[in-house]
This record gives sequence, structure tokens and C-alpha cells, in this order.
Amino acid sequence: MKYLVLLAVLAVAYGIWRSQREATVRRSSTPSSNLPRVQNMVACAHCGLHTPAADAVEHQGHHYCSLAHRQQGPA
Repeated sequence: MKYLVLLAVLAVAYGIWRSQREATVRRSSTPSSNLPRVQNMVACAHCGLHTPAADAVEHQGHHYCSLAHRQQGPA
């Protein structure tokens, strides 16, 4: 009989522990608003290096990774 009571107490304790653990996992898995935003990537017309579109140098419809490659033109 005492083993049955002990088993019941352990089952209740495990249930409480698991419900608290799931609550913390749900709280920590919510997406954070300070994550970096997705940016479009473009390939350099001279060397093929992919850079974010915001950082690329655009000239006559082509994207370049630097001013030196823009001056050299497409490969």
C-alpha cells in the first residue's frame, strides 16, 4: 500500500515538473523582435560574390560588391 502512495506522489510531482518545464520552453521559443531582417542577396557582375542588396553598388542595372569592381565592369 505504501508503494502505491509513493508511486502516486511521484506521478503528481512529475506532472507538475513537466507542466512547468513546457511553459518555460514555450516562453523561450517565441520569436524575438530583435532578430535581423531577411535581405535580398545579389551577385557581383564582376566576381560573382553574393552581397546584400543594400550593401551592393548598382550601376546600369548591374550589381557590384565594391567600387573597384564597378570601375572594372562586368566579367
